[in-house]
Amino acid sequence: MNVIFKDDALRELYEKGKTKDSRYKKLCRNKGFIDNYIGVIDLMVSVERTDDLRAYSYLHYEKLRYRPESSVRIDNRRVERLLFTEHEDGIEVRLLEIDSNHYGNKR
Repeated sequence: MNVIFKDDALRELYEKGKTKDSRYKKLCRNKGFIDNYIGVIDLMVSVERTDDLRAYSYLHYEKLRYRPESSVRIDNRRVERLLFTEHEDGIEVRLLEIDSNHYGNKR
């Protein structure tokens, strides 16, 4: 599937494994998290359609009810989610939601 980054910092994080954007500076120090983020994007690229993401239960893929977006979890032990919009020609990655209480903060 075609993945388009709406945020240049997220593209840089995917391509280089780090970014100078202050929003993601703290996450850049966590090598395991960055590896998981890159793995999730690679997985999104490899599937034919977004419904195929449901087969990977650790992603917790869901279409958001009150927003025109979908989300997947980056790491099963953390609350950060990757928000994206689905289009016929691919996925548009919009935001990495960092301090979400959507799943409850279990830290």
